[in-house]
Amino acid sequence: MSYERASQAYTQSAVLSAAPEQLVVMLYDGAIRFMHQAQVAMQHGEREIAREKLLRAEDILNELNNSLDAQNGGEIANSLRSLYLWMKRQIMESLIKQDTKPLEECLIQLRELRDAWSAAANTPIAVQPSLEA
Repeated sequence: MSYERASQAYTQSAVLSAAPEQLVVMLYDGAIRFMHQAQVAMQHGEREIAREKLLRAEDILNELNNSLDAQNGGEIANSLRSLYLWMKRQIMESLIKQDTKPLEECLIQLRELRDAWSAAANTPIAVQPSLEA
């Protein structure tokens, strides 16, 4: 088995066995990675690679947006939706202007969200003691 296929198998296994909170962290990790790769590509004048990476980051933002539950998530879900849509506009601006500044602003927000979800995913949920004897 090649390294690439082994890596894909490991990633697939990790995704299939992850808790929902961990999946969100993985999505943020992917968006961060692709935006960073797009920045590097832009800095080297590799427009097509930058475009490809930004489209992948946008796909992740779409997935995060589609996973929001506005009915149960209330104001938090609405705020996240607005933030994801803002990030998509920043991606478009970055592509059009070939400027990494809009991506930097997105990366700051994504890293903060990623860290918050990571902390939440690793925090054990306190079990309330039963009132029954």
